[in-house]
Amino acid sequence: MALLSMAIGAFGIGMTEFVSMGLLPGVANDLLHDLFVTRQEDAIAKAGILISLYALGVVIGAPTIAAFVARFPRHRVMVILVAALLVANVLTVVAPTFETMAATRFLSGLPHGAFFGMSTVIASEILGPSRRGWGVAMVMSGLTVANVVGVPGGTFLGQYFGWRAAYVVVAVVFVLALIMCGLFIPRSGGGSGRSFLAEFGVFRIPQVWMTLLLGAVGFGAFFSIYSYISTLMTEAAGGPEWAVPIALMSIGLGMVVGNILGGRLADLSVSKTIVIGLTLVGFASGLVAVASSWPIPLAVALFVFGALSQTAVPGIQLRLLDVAGEYQAIGAALNHSALNIGNSAGAALGGVVIAAGLGYAAPAWLGILLSFAGVGIALLSFAMDRRRVAVAV
Repeated sequence: MALLSMAIGAFGIGMTEFVSMGLLPGVANDLLHDLFVTRQEDAIAKAGILISLYALGVVIGAPTIAAFVARFPRHRVMVILVAALLVANVLTVVAPTFETMAATRFLSGLPHGAFFGMSTVIASEILGPSRRGWGVAMVMSGLTVANVVGVPGGTFLGQYFGWRAAYVVVAVVFVLALIMCGLFIPRSGGGSGRSFLAEFGVFRIPQVWMTLLLGAVGFGAFFSIYSYISTLMTEAAGGPEWAVPIALMSIGLGMVVGNILGGRLADLSVSKTIVIGLTLVGFASGLVAVASSWPIPLAVALFVFGALSQTAVPGIQLRLLDVAGEYQAIGAALNHSALNIGNSAGAALGGVVIAAGLGYAAPAWLGILLSFAGVGIALLSFAMDRRRVAVAV
């Protein structure tokens, strides 16, 4: 029940993070109406800032909040984090202007990384060292299931009942998560002797930086495609608008499969899971690029891409726990800073290649480069480990 409670919270986070991508036209039409009427492309591009602001909130909030709460009891921290997510998303629902919504999206991102970092530590403690990859996958399953049910469903609601309806559902999910986390997460102590500044000692560890870099670069491939999934389906493949939720569901189903597989593989070998997983993401990005001219093959390719893109995520999460040493809470949280740097970078670079006139399928070709760059960083990181061990011997 504790894992389920945290998975429900992860579902809410997955929905609030990713549903924005399918609702940008509606948000732009509502909150940037004058610009939308005169220059629709510019209005949608400006609305895309909301995605970057959420990611920025994650990047900033993950280490700072995780460092601050490390000394407190974990069950109490989780309840407070979910409550903060609830309040921020309620504010999104009632935001009257684009500027106020931009502020609420930034606030919504702040607890994201700390939630996943703390839930990773709790899940690892519950299931023990031999099954911690499975524990991480179970919590992350909420985020992947959100991409199957919550994001397509929220996109549908937003298209027919206004974009605010999607965030009302998000708020309801966080109400449920708040109740369940309060009831079922085991009571445990925190690191009472730890200070806020001491937690930032994690940044003195070179392998932490290497792991953050491989996560940001390698997973940038995922977001270079996911951020432009709507235009991939409607512009590149020529599909109808109603096919966008189907594309979202397809990639979401793949993410569920890949998350479960990645959790199992990470318990066998963290390093092999990361290297093989990121390599397969490169091939899957190429598959999306090749299939991008036809709606049905594109939907199938997106399923494969979603599955392969998630296999490395539990491994990256566990790699950060391994290299972070005594800084477990902040180390686990930093994974989501890295992934959201990849979110911002992938989305931005995808926009660059589209704006350069390379076509709406160009972000998929970009994904190949980013994923293999992540593989190179991972191989260098593991080589550094082997060299350090050899010198010590």
